[in-house]
Parts: sequence; structure tokens; C-alpha cells
Amino acid sequence: MINLDLTFFIQMINFIVLMVALNILLYRPVRKLLADRAAEIAGGHEKAAAIDQEVQDKMAQYEARLRDAKVKATEERGGLKKEAQAREAEILDKARKEAGESLAAIKGKVAREAADAKDILKEQARTLSLEICEKVLGRRL
Repeated sequence: MINLDLTFFIQMINFIVLMVALNILLYRPVRKLLADRAAEIAGGHEKAAAIDQEVQDKMAQYEARLRDAKVKATEERGGLKKEAQAREAEILDKARKEAGESLAAIKGKVAREAADAKDILKEQARTLSLEICEKVLGRRL
């Protein structure tokens, strides 16, 4: 059984004084350190979340600019391809025209040479036929 004498009350006073002293010297500073640490960690989390959001925003902007650049490049490539095809058609038309003109000039030249050769051959055939007739008949015609 517990005796309630003077030592009990002295120990109670000692206990209360010890609790007040520990509270002032130990518990408050430790709780303050823990609260400061928790606030610092929360601030770090907020800062990390803000940085993460900023990175996400920049990635979205980068992807949008990349998409725009791809679209622009595709359009430009299409335009250049059309321009190249038009230039190719123009060059081919010019080459066909030049080839046609050259072919026409060659055909004209061949036709003139053929006509000249025909005239020469007619003249030679006439001369040759006269010579043959003179030799066959034995007299001049």
C-alpha cells in the first residue's frame, strides 16, 4: 500500500519542477526543431512541385514548337517538291521543244539533202541514159 507522507509531496513537487524544466530546456527546442524541419520539408515539396510544373509547362511548349516546326517543314517540303516538279516539267518541256526543233531541223536538212541527191541522181541518170543510148545506137542524140 502507498503511504502518503511528506516525501510523496516532495517527489511530486520534484516531478513537476523536472517537467517544467524539461519542457523549457528540452521539449520546446526539440518541438521547434521538428516544426522547422517539417516546414522546410513542406517548402521543399512545394518548390519541387513548382519546378516539376515548370518543367511540364516547358515540355509542353517544346512539344508544341516541335509540332509546329514539323508541320512547317512538311508544308515547306511540299512546296519545294511542287516547285521542283514544276521546274522539272519546265525543263522537260524545254528539252522536248529543243529536241523537236532539232529533229525538225535535221528532218529539213535530210529532206533538202535527199532532194539535192535526187536532183543529182536525176541528172546523172539522164546523162547515163544518154550515154547508154548513144552507145547502143552508136550515134549522138
